[in-house]
Amino acid sequence: MSPIADVAEVSVIRPPLTADEIDAAAKRISDIIEPTPLQYSARLSASTGAQVHLKREDLTAVRSYKLRGAYNLMVQLTAAERAAGVVTASAGNHAQGVAFACRSMGVRGRIYVPTTTPKQKRDRIRVHGGEFVELIAVGETYDAAAAAAADDVARTGATMVPPFDDPRTAAGQGTIAAEFLDQLGTAPDLVIVPVGGGGCLAGIGTYLRERAPHTGLLAVEPAGAASLTAALVAGAPVTLPEIDPFVDGAAVRRIGELPYRAAASFGGRMVSHASLPLLTTPGSSTGTAAFRVMLVDEGAICTAMLDLYQSEGIIAEPAGALATAALAEIDIAPDSTVVVLVSGGNNDVSRYGEIIERSLVHRGLKHYFLVDFPQEPGALRRFLDDVLGPDDDITMFEYVKRNNRDTGAALVGIELGATDNLSSLMHRIEESPIQAERLEPGSPAYRYLT
Repeated sequence: MSPIADVAEVSVIRPPLTADEIDAAAKRISDIIEPTPLQYSARLSASTGAQVHLKREDLTAVRSYKLRGAYNLMVQLTAAERAAGVVTASAGNHAQGVAFACRSMGVRGRIYVPTTTPKQKRDRIRVHGGEFVELIAVGETYDAAAAAAADDVARTGATMVPPFDDPRTAAGQGTIAAEFLDQLGTAPDLVIVPVGGGGCLAGIGTYLRERAPHTGLLAVEPAGAASLTAALVAGAPVTLPEIDPFVDGAAVRRIGELPYRAAASFGGRMVSHASLPLLTTPGSSTGTAAFRVMLVDEGAICTAMLDLYQSEGIIAEPAGALATAALAEIDIAPDSTVVVLVSGGNNDVSRYGEIIERSLVHRGLKHYFLVDFPQEPGALRRFLDDVLGPDDDITMFEYVKRNNRDTGAALVGIELGATDNLSSLMHRIEESPIQAERLEPGSPAYRYLT
């Protein structure tokens, strides 16, 4: 996918957050959150020609950066607010941060999550919160859970702990930037950040603009939940009519008000391509590096997840691999120093079947066909001999129904040995007497049958 196209200059406004607030947050959380490693990646450096470093937020106590913002907010609550308890809504990672803080501080909390939140995340919320938290699953999206949490606060007087739309939360997330600047000892040329609700982008971007103004910033959204892109196009946050919940940690229908104002304050020009590095914007009165947003297909995210696991041994969830996935789709100036945020590692092992499937489809290696087989002996054997290539494999064969006495339809999934094999496979299908229709990814029939 391409970054957003033909968006006008983003007007530079006063940021809703400051680097000083982020430095204060870093001191505030230092007693409970240890700095996460900044890991050099030989593989990604070789593939991009840059010096790529992974900021390993998957190695926090709750396996994501969300603990930073949750704890920074809750440690500032008054005694009365703590006594009243806290409420939050989350796709899973922020909930774990709140649960961890509740147990650490002895504060009661009610946590609302979508029903689509992976079981692994729900189990970890209960482990981190113990007897101090109540977990409530409601609705199919984060936004539905957020609405239920807001109703709870209005009804009970508990304190809301927002996952991204609060300066205390965003300041906590911004401590990531303070850490990697200290770990590198110099300002990187480019920082790549995943975007869901936008709190992490707001915090890191704010810190870079003040402490490392010549560092480029690339915000990466899943193509199926591009709430920041929609807001920048519209000039204000908008609610997306529908989203793909697969990248659950970043599947948010509406970017936060504070994160949007922060992004708008970064300035720069949004462009229709992903050519990097993000150097100082020509003619910019601020003299700061460019800020850009790009979208990444969910299949590309799955490929990045598998590559991280197989090459670096990093278990990343979909949102955790979102920023890394962008590296395969951009051009970076040789020897640039790049920091990429691995934002979370709470992935349910039961999802790997779907992850592999989406990756294969994205890479052009997995294809589905509706095949009308003659109802006669040897029909399947002829299909295997005459149509399938020597390196191809049937990974699904599901008899759909018998249309008549002469033919019977089957859904056939074929995994190719190489992407280039598709054209020869299609040629053999055309030459074969057996009728076959390829299902195009994204079509209604494709979604229904697979």
